[in-house]
Amino acid sequence: MQTRMNTEIMTARLEEAFGSFPDILTEWSWIKGDNLALIDERREVRWAELAGLVERLAVRLVETGLQRGQSVAILGTSSVEYALVFLAAVRAGGVAAPLTTSASPEQLAGMAKDSGAIHLFIDAAKAEELGPDFMADLIRVPLESIDQWMAPAGTRAPAFSPDPKDPFNIIYSSGTTGIPKGIVHSHQMRWRQFATTALSFLEAGIAVRSLASTPLYSNTTMVAFLPVLLAGGCVRVMGKFDCAKWLAHAAADRTTITMLVPVQYQRLMDFAQFDDFDLSALQLKYCTSAPFAADLKREVLRRMPGALIEIYSMTEGGVVCLLACHEFPDKLHTVGRPAPGSELKVLDDEDREVPPGTPGNLIGRSLTMMSGYKNRPDKTQEAQWIDPATGEAWMRMGDIGRVDADGFVELVGRAKDMIISGGFNIYPSDLEAELLKETGVVEAAVVGAASRNWGESPVGFVVLNNGVGDCAAIMA
Repeated sequence: MQTRMNTEIMTARLEEAFGSFPDILTEWSWIKGDNLALIDERREVRWAELAGLVERLAVRLVETGLQRGQSVAILGTSSVEYALVFLAAVRAGGVAAPLTTSASPEQLAGMAKDSGAIHLFIDAAKAEELGPDFMADLIRVPLESIDQWMAPAGTRAPAFSPDPKDPFNIIYSSGTTGIPKGIVHSHQMRWRQFATTALSFLEAGIAVRSLASTPLYSNTTMVAFLPVLLAGGCVRVMGKFDCAKWLAHAAADRTTITMLVPVQYQRLMDFAQFDDFDLSALQLKYCTSAPFAADLKREVLRRMPGALIEIYSMTEGGVVCLLACHEFPDKLHTVGRPAPGSELKVLDDEDREVPPGTPGNLIGRSLTMMSGYKNRPDKTQEAQWIDPATGEAWMRMGDIGRVDADGFVELVGRAKDMIISGGFNIYPSDLEAELLKETGVVEAAVVGAASRNWGESPVGFVVLNNGVGDCAAIMA
């Protein structure tokens, strides 16, 4: 009886038009007590201690200079400590700014500077790789030592009541060279996005146990992280994806919800021992970030239990399309239909709407759009299409697609000149510029080739000066 009453109370809280993430987590801490909230290979955090750990980190962040709206940079492999710092940054009134681990030192320094962070939480592996002088002007805190760094038990950070427009996090785009753009999401955007998702978990009666196996610096991972906690569930955080470990965790934890990118689904399907594991608890599987082949969707539906939802959108927002693959087996070649609250238009190269069924440039708008690119109003403007009739901002999705008679969206190509490998964007021009730096290279071109392991892999072609060049150096 009490459990049902608590769930009804929290359901009502999530139905509100706007709410505070930290407040919801604190309330769940009172309700869930000894239930697990966060797990990784080394550590477990129960709900009864989650709010206290987040509070103590928030206290120390404020004591060491964090101001409202200021970023907290996080760099390292996903872990319980990483998740705690992310949540503490938001609780303290700051902005979580996870940095891409694969970025170059120059890019990382540029992202940290762009974010305005004065704190850098870094794990031991990245600290060793980058050296003690890397971003030495920031307050550097080892992720593995946050328990020693945080304030004493029982302390409380200053009250923080977020404004809907306050920044919640910055997710940096995954460029290969140059400084990636910082995509700013507001508290209102994240609430609209994830309170609704959490509410759907509770209304479906799912015992919410999530397995998050993509990096916490990726927007993809947020679906398996933030709404799970808003629903009072448990998140297992994987540091690095491994088929055997993923399957073992999913079976042992009785995982009910997961998010995987297409290459991860492909690797699981190819794993020789896949059928040896009990995945019967799975109820909801998500996929996003890269093209999801219809044949692979069919195989996943056949071999993995539970619903399969493909999400088509961008970190920046725009339209959100959803395909319930288990409900529409004849539409697996599409990315679904616009979700409630999302709108889609298809334009020609002169920004005129095209007739139904005609391929064109996809643009979209929804309630879950970015506030803009951090410090880049010019790039924000470039990414938008302004409706001349209403003045409303729409996001250019960067894809060519068409809408069928049933309203399902089929992608036919990409307008942006990019390769998507393992769920991340690779710009051919960046790689071509690097190839042109090699001695003897006079022309270079990079294209995407289909890859079973990565979805796509970049393949470079070069023209050498009189056919002479150091091929070994170029290949390296």
